[in-house]
Amino acid sequence: MPKKKSDNNPRIIVVQKLYSYFLNKELKIVYPKHRYKKFIKDTVSGTIEREELLLEKLKEVLKDDFNPSRTDLILKLMILSATFELMFIHKTPTNVVVSEYVKISDFFLESAHKGYLNAILDKVSKNVRKDGE
Repeated sequence: MPKKKSDNNPRIIVVQKLYSYFLNKELKIVYPKHRYKKFIKDTVSGTIEREELLLEKLKEVLKDDFNPSRTDLILKLMILSATFELMFIHKTPTNVVVSEYVKISDFFLESAHKGYLNAILDKVSKNVRKDGE
């Protein structure tokens, strides 16, 4: 059976790597051969290294709209990695980051969470990229 195209989406791999890391921090993260391997590796390691900073920024921007301790892990990781991209990977346009995460949310989330993710990322993007890149 051929692999689904979505299995090859670099952001799906980012979320999967982060998820396995947060479930077991002792495990070494192994990156697959992929044409976006550097992006995947940078996003995963950057999200892990800057988790505290990202959470502070989210708290500042979202106030009561987001409670990391009460948010499903996979949704939280999608928000964190998207926020990392918005803050630190400036060559990717804002609308691409937001739409890509919303698109891959079908792979991980109930459809009810898709609108929430879109609203959160939209709000975050407006606050971390002032110039509307």
